[in-house]
Parts: sequence; structure tokens; C-alpha cells
Amino acid sequence: MAEPNTIYRITILAMLDKVDFPLSSTQISNFFLEKDYTDYFTVQQILSGLLESELIRKENTHNSTRYSITGAGRETLKILSDKLNKDILEDLKNFFQENKIKYKNENSVFSNYYKATPNGFGVRCQLKENDISVLDITIHVTDVTQAQAICRNWQKNYMDVYAYLADTLIC
Repeated sequence: MAEPNTIYRITILAMLDKVDFPLSSTQISNFFLEKDYTDYFTVQQILSGLLESELIRKENTHNSTRYSITGAGRETLKILSDKLNKDILEDLKNFFQENKIKYKNENSVFSNYYKATPNGFGVRCQLKENDISVLDITIHVTDVTQAQAICRNWQKNYMDVYAYLADTLIC
């Protein structure tokens, strides 16, 4: 039987391979914590190791980190997938049956801000469907408080903004 950290690595690769969108650090950690496989810090350590070996990649935003599997990660998973026992595979299947739609929706609405000019910030707001950008806008604001407010409000109001823009621009 493989050592626990190897099982955790393979499990994370399997998780990322089962979805067609990136998973956040929290979403990955939730699986391990809900099943009492290991603790949060071990999951973070395993994620770091997978990043170092370039089996996964990450995308950072102002409030989350999202991970996806690389081609090398898929190849590694093919080689090592027999190390996962039936119970873990069943747990993964059930976890995604319960959470996949929720996680996909959480990852389809994206916002981030960055220092754009000496006196301002760019705020990028995206709405994706099946990894295709449906709406992608960048707004320039003068301070970080405004940038944070836009990111927060985008998460709550993206459908209203999309509908308003579509109605206004199509008519």
C-alpha cells in the first residue's frame, strides 16, 4: 500500500481530472476534511508539492487560489491511478455528485483587481460558461476600497449586470 501523502497526491490529481474547471484550495480541502482523511495543512503541503513538480497549476485572485491539472499531472495519474482504493474513488464520486454544480457555479464568476497605474486599480470581472468567457470587463478605479467593493458586488450581481448590458447593447 502506498504512503498516505502519495495517496493524497493521487487523490488531488483525480479530483482535478474529474472536473472541467479549476477547483479552489477550499474546495479541495473540503473533500479531505469532510472525509477525515487528513488536515488542512497537509492538503496545502501536498498542493505545494504538486505545483513544484508541475503536475498542477494555480491561478491566484485577491480572495482565492484555484488549481487545475497539467498534462504531466494527467500522465502521472494514469500511471498511479491503481493506487487509489475503491473507497476513495467512491468518496470522490459521491463528493462530486453533491458538489459539482455548486463548485462549477462558484468558479464561473471571477473577479480580481490589480495596480494598473500609480493612482488607480484595474478591476477585471468575468463570467464563464464551460471555460468560455461570456462576459469579460475591466473597470479602472482610483482606490483599493472601490476595487474590493466591485469584486464583492460582482459575485452578487453578475447576472443583473450581464442582463443590463445585453439588453442595452442588443436593442
